Amino acid sequence: MDAKKRETEDQIVQRKRELISYFKTIRVAKTPTVFEAFLKVPREEFVLPNKRRNAYEDRPLPILAGQTISAPHMCVMLLEALWPGVTEFPCGEKVLEIGAGSGYQAALLAEMVAPISKRKEGRGHVFTIERFGQLVEFARANLEITGYTDRVTVHEGDGTLGYAEEAPFDQILVTAASPDVPSPLIDQLKEGGHLVLPVGGKRFHQTLMVVKKRENGQLIKKKLGGVAFVPLVGKYGWNK
Repeated sequence: MDAKKRETEDQIVQRKRELISYFKTIRVAKTPTVFEAFLKVPREEFVLPNKRRNAYEDRPLPILAGQTISAPHMCVMLLEALWPGVTEFPCGEKVLEIGAGSGYQAALLAEMVAPISKRKEGRGHVFTIERFGQLVEFARANLEITGYTDRVTVHEGDGTLGYAEEAPFDQILVTAASPDVPSPLIDQLKEGGHLVLPVGGKRFHQTLMVVKKRENGQLIKKKLGGVAFVPLVGKYGWNK
């Protein structure tokens, strides 16, 4: 490895650590397990080539099909919401993500449930659904380049329907705003699991919500605060 490349990688690690300090300051995440996953995923590989220099700025970036990759603080906040107070990697869990985008959040999820430090038979898996064919290919290419294809499966379809073929899921994450909680996702969530999603208007007045499904099927809902996501389009979301 030449000195210039090594210096660049060192700079990226430093920028990641500076972001982690910032996350702690603004209290969007606090657990070392989440931060460890964040350190492992090369965010610069999941943005457009002309945005690589902006990969570690804490703001959303445009990708393809009019969509965005969420700001880094939101990406770690979503992990924290799925696994509140986690002290070790939840290896072996099966996770469903709605809205693959560039594949970055799926890679973070994979680091949580299927770190390569664990034997293959002990790893979990991430299934992510994307409705834009252009983004399906983009996410698949990014995940292949970064070595996640054995831990993440990208499926094209209506995410509001979930992914019944692989249900039930230990955790479900939705990265687009829905007018309400899609009932198929509740049905496909394991008892004891969490569904995290933005709920509210198409562009404004959205709230990040955590829905926990208790062992008796009862739903416990918790609001985490205001957010801004692209709309969730589909049968149980918004119409086009």
